[in-house]
Amino acid sequence: MSHSTDDPRYPVRKPDAQWRQALGEIEYQVTRKAATERAFTGRFWDHWEGGHYDCVCCGTRLFHSKTKFDAGCGWPSYWEPVNDQVIEALPDRSHGMVRVEVRCRQCGAHLGHVFEDGPQPTGLRYCINSASLSFTAQPAGHTAESTPADNTPTPTRGTGSAP
Repeated sequence: MSHSTDDPRYPVRKPDAQWRQALGEIEYQVTRKAATERAFTGRFWDHWEGGHYDCVCCGTRLFHSKTKFDAGCGWPSYWEPVNDQVIEALPDRSHGMVRVEVRCRQCGAHLGHVFEDGPQPTGLRYCINSASLSFTAQPAGHTAESTPADNTPTPTRGTGSAP
């Protein structure tokens, strides 16, 4: 499901040519044309360093590493975004399926999809393309960002669907 790269709903907008110039090919195809990277190929699917994941297009902080878990699907999976204001959920009826697409609320970048088969405390699985993310490591000596350790679900393995 392709979408406009200059949608007035989003505060961060650029003409398509600027997005193409600013992003690598896979990042452009995923974020601006709603493509999906192949499972188990993205740079963050098996990445467990402490820190936060940001939108590759506009830098909006999206997910904390403390909410990442191994869903066994080959894409980075999180049980919660940093807050409800950073992600937009939209119905996606492409490819003969009914899913919920997630986009960056600042720039409209396609991130992936959210499913209701995640761990507690939310029961959600944000299945996100690595190509839509950048990562900022947690500085040495810093404690967990904002998610208390007792709310972190035990990492699980599953057979989740694609983002």
